[in-house]
Amino acid sequence: MLWPGRGLTIALIANGGMLMAGRGTLMALALGLVFGGGWLAALVQSSAGRVDIHDLRFEGHSGATMSALLYVPQSATVDRPAPGVLAIHGYINSRETQSAYAIELARRGYVVLALDQRGHGYSAPPAFADGFGGVDGLRHLRSLEVVDNNQIVLSGHSMGGWAALIAAAELPDAYRSIIVSGSSTGTFGAPEGSASFPRNFALVFGRYDEFASTMWSVPAAPGIVDTEKLQRLFGTREAVVVDRLYGEIEAGTARKLHMPAQTHPANHITAAGVAPVINWIQATTTAPHPLPADDQVWQWKELGTLSALLGAMLLLFVVGDLLLSMPPFRSLRARPAPAAGIEGAGWWVAAGLFMAIPALTLLPLQSAGAAWLPVTALWSQNLTNGIMLWALGNALISLLLLLAWLRLTARGRRAGAASLGLARSAAAPTAARVSAFMHTMPVLLGLGTVASAGALVALSGWLFTTDFRWWVVAAKPLDGLRSLIFLGYLLPFTLFFVMAGTVLHGQLRGSGPARAGSAEMIRNALLASLGIGLLLLVQYGTLYARGTLAFAGASTPLLTILAIQFALLLPVTGMLSTYFFNRTGQVYVGAVVNGALVTWLIVGSQAIHHPF
Repeated sequence: MLWPGRGLTIALIANGGMLMAGRGTLMALALGLVFGGGWLAALVQSSAGRVDIHDLRFEGHSGATMSALLYVPQSATVDRPAPGVLAIHGYINSRETQSAYAIELARRGYVVLALDQRGHGYSAPPAFADGFGGVDGLRHLRSLEVVDNNQIVLSGHSMGGWAALIAAAELPDAYRSIIVSGSSTGTFGAPEGSASFPRNFALVFGRYDEFASTMWSVPAAPGIVDTEKLQRLFGTREAVVVDRLYGEIEAGTARKLHMPAQTHPANHITAAGVAPVINWIQATTTAPHPLPADDQVWQWKELGTLSALLGAMLLLFVVGDLLLSMPPFRSLRARPAPAAGIEGAGWWVAAGLFMAIPALTLLPLQSAGAAWLPVTALWSQNLTNGIMLWALGNALISLLLLLAWLRLTARGRRAGAASLGLARSAAAPTAARVSAFMHTMPVLLGLGTVASAGALVALSGWLFTTDFRWWVVAAKPLDGLRSLIFLGYLLPFTLFFVMAGTVLHGQLRGSGPARAGSAEMIRNALLASLGIGLLLLVQYGTLYARGTLAFAGASTPLLTILAIQFALLLPVTGMLSTYFFNRTGQVYVGAVVNGALVTWLIVGSQAIHHPF
């Protein structure tokens, strides 16, 4: 990890240099957000230099490469080993999602190993292999000379809880206590619990957890207290009492249930979800530097990585515009052709369909894609296959509706390729008109724009050992394997954005001369995301009202959580599409930028299921 002072110096030099450039103000703002956010995140996660952060690769027992972040307080030494904590993330997450726990425990003197599960982050695929990697993580933690092997705690969120339980069963004498969040025993390979296994067990399960049915076979989370499985685990035949201590810590039979008022993904991003983990670990081990559980600072790290993420998004606009001013991309600049789209009541119908169709097809098409599309070397991520089918399905529906409008309406018959953003205006210079659909310049410009953000993420990671993220949206550097996987998914997602751009800037642009500006960007951001936003409002409004999601199904909780990422990301794609359309007169540059951006973020965060 880079000392934050050095990182800040580099950031100031970079910002100072960019201020002298033609687009210096926005570039300086973007870089300031990135490097200032990275410096803040590094300062917080290192406890102002009192905790060393190591980006590890180690070999698992099957020979697979495992990845982790290791947090070592400077108070932990070979002569004074500290208690250790293995922190394991959930499905389609990565080691960084455990940073709230890791930061708070490391500043209390614990050595924390935040593990990438098999097939996640930078750990070798496939996902689900070798007990999700939990056993390898526990063995590696115990091999560290600065760790007191008599005081090791296992902590896992969701599927990470199953990994922790598998490790506890495999190495029953290798840990002192365990706490899982949004997880369960006896599910998906995790061993069943009893009054004696696992040792000193605590459960954090939100009152609005979307996975109550998956984890504990009850429709709503509050009902888990009456399940035979939880009662057997707690050694009682009565309803388990929340926040009551069962058994004895010294005897290894301690049990405790916490039920904060939150959802499944909120467990690792809220103070209420982090506090029970701190309390349990401090209660079941000798805390080197105990602090109250409500004394939490990890939120500042999240603010730093959010700042960096926003800076990277801003950089896409700035770099794209900068490239458009340079040869050979300068020929791509052109004003959009006069619009010939839908107006009046028809516009509202078309806009409603544009928002509704992605939301209505999100859950069924994603479920179908994950079930129907086999995992292959080309398309190696099960959930990404579902997202891809949803994207292609929406592109096909949009194409059919567009063709029907072009054929069946008078205004559609008058609309040409230029007014739809698919070709240059006849009034454009000859050099601009030669850039047609198959021209390579829009592709190179779009990929180069996103590559600039990717390079910045890699640089920030090297300087600060952090990535760019907020909650469920994360930008991580792609390693060699994920870079190849990126190429396999790039074209389908780009096609989706070609069709989305055609509808936004063709049918829904109205008629008359081109209109550009911030109002148009905001409008298109809302059109791109409002449908899925309303879907989430229905899902979670129903969950908070009656304890279950409005639309049920085995995969619905996971896909609903994935939809949060889309609701946050799609407004950005709407603005990027509008920004580049207004500068090039065509939809292609914006589609490539959006396709590359979304493919990068999805591929970087999803699990790899193919055994490469």
